[in-house]
Amino acid sequence: LKFNRAVAPVKAAVFPLLKNKPELVKKAREVYEMLKKDSPQIMWDDNGNIGKRYRRQDEIGTPQCVTVDFQTLEDDTVTIRDRDTGRQVRVAISELASRIGA
Repeated sequence: LKFNRAVAPVKAAVFPLLKNKPELVKKAREVYEMLKKDSPQIMWDDNGNIGKRYRRQDEIGTPQCVTVDFQTLEDDTVTIRDRDTGRQVRVAISELASRIGA
């Protein structure tokens, strides 16, 4: 489902790569809370595997998914996946809010 980004019901979803790794979940929650302060249209999702999360967010029209992975713990960057292109880029957490428009 391709919503115009301006009218998408959810701006971005944040999730840990693996929900059974407490360090990833903790960092992902921190990123989620940081973004949620500036934009109420940020969603948390940790149900199912990463592929199912991406598909679920695609179905509801979420333009961007933010994934916290093991590299995040090393260098404070996250992966942003674009709904329309499937393209993934690494972005510093400090630049995240401006990149997703939160």
